[in-house]
Amino acid sequence: MHEAIWWKQGVIYQIYPRSFQDANGDGVGDLAGIRRRLDYLVSLGVDAIWVSPVYPSPMADFGYDVADYCDIDPLFGTLEDFRALIADVHERGLRLVMDFVPNHSSEQHPWFKESRSSRDNPKRDWYIWRDAAPDGGPPNNWVSNFGGSAWQWDAATGQYYYHAFLREQPDLNWRNPDVCAAMHDVLRFWLDLGVDGFRVDVIWHLMKDERFRDNPPNPAYVEGRPEIESLLQIHSTDQPDVHDVIAAMRSVLDAYKDRVLIGEVYLPIDRLVTYYGQDLTGAHLPFNFQLLQTAWHAGRIAELIEEYEGALPNGGWPNWVLGNHDQPRVAARVGEAQARVAAMLLLTLRGTPTLYYGDEIGLGRVEIPHDRVQDPWEKNEPGLGIGRDPQRTPMQWDASAQAGFTEGAPWLPLSEDHRTRNVAVQARDPLSILSLTRQLVALRRSSNALSLGAYATLSCAGDVLAFERRAGQERYIVVLNLGDREEIWFLPENVTGEIVLSTTSGGDQQDVADEIRLRANEGIIIQCHR
Repeated sequence: MHEAIWWKQGVIYQIYPRSFQDANGDGVGDLAGIRRRLDYLVSLGVDAIWVSPVYPSPMADFGYDVADYCDIDPLFGTLEDFRALIADVHERGLRLVMDFVPNHSSEQHPWFKESRSSRDNPKRDWYIWRDAAPDGGPPNNWVSNFGGSAWQWDAATGQYYYHAFLREQPDLNWRNPDVCAAMHDVLRFWLDLGVDGFRVDVIWHLMKDERFRDNPPNPAYVEGRPEIESLLQIHSTDQPDVHDVIAAMRSVLDAYKDRVLIGEVYLPIDRLVTYYGQDLTGAHLPFNFQLLQTAWHAGRIAELIEEYEGALPNGGWPNWVLGNHDQPRVAARVGEAQARVAAMLLLTLRGTPTLYYGDEIGLGRVEIPHDRVQDPWEKNEPGLGIGRDPQRTPMQWDASAQAGFTEGAPWLPLSEDHRTRNVAVQARDPLSILSLTRQLVALRRSSNALSLGAYATLSCAGDVLAFERRAGQERYIVVLNLGDREEIWFLPENVTGEIVLSTTSGGDQQDVADEIRLRANEGIIIQCHR
């Protein structure tokens, strides 16, 4: 049993601020809008909010190109607005996790302007500059995550600079101790303002191969997929010395009470778990994205859970993610009926769950007309279906013209069914996915077994996955039908209990002692009798 630390016991809710709530009518969400909706988050039952970037930015990548790490972009408000948000969050017993983007800055950041001003500028080595290859081309074959070469020629100083993402996002040189010190000061700036932790963007990118060797080709690459997949990123990411950088970052947070460090890590499980660090000195929660990418099949999910649980370092706390601003929404991936089962899975597994805004009302894929595409990746590699706009559309609050999100024109379109798929309508329906999510969060919060207890797979056959959560004498069994037809499942011998929650019929309690008939696309939670 793990001690009841807030980020272990609680539920994190990700807010994409451009799309959560617009308070000033410009069609883009802002800090005042988040403040306006805090009581909704309390009613949902979550414990912490993670707010995607709100720093000053030219918005080439919608805030992930930071021009000032210690201020707020006027689009979202002011630093005073952020202070007021922290105060309101804490007043409601919530926590606030801030996005931190240390791998790269904007090309408009004063540091980079100095760095590119001349080769002998003191900040030249704050970024990654290299001479051209003998043929005058890029220093190596590294590819940008958004397509094309990851190297940009700078004619004024006669060298290339490295950008893992857009050319407007030059990578910082974390081998330079001055960069480390400056970034640690950024962390302290926000910690002193009262933020409860950070989600660190692309944390596995921070260090690069010192020799800048070419990445090998990916033998499994399929034509028509994003160019970044054509190479194996073994030299441009996930370097062994990145863990020293993360440990130093963690030490900054450890000087403050009850703070959390979350790392974005898209790696296989065996590499992911190394980001807990030696003796757990790395990220408290290296984000586990496995459910975002695995086949929606009971057997595969059971294997994945077992693999992850078995790979965790001693004392490492698990976590699970079903949606975020970069990946298609869960309802778009598995369908509306299975999105309810997915919510039950997320909120009953062992470890900290992260909910993505809008998933609690079952938002699926929102079609984006060609003339309204915003995502730079989609613009760089059109036609591949990789645009991230569909999972960034505005939150739908009510049945009004703009779904209660804005009084202006929303920066991205709403779903076609926004007059019925919204918080106000679903809050009145006891069988809506919103009501289900609230019930799941409340049950998790009330139960030591579900929030902190042990996990064990009970069975996995066909489309049915069953597992138990246990703490002391408290025991719950979760049975999930991941298929679209009725299934029969049998309770373990000498076990009786009652169904306390179903994804299809709500919380009407029903005693069970042996055979359980699961409806198509149904998940149930059984509270076992002592």
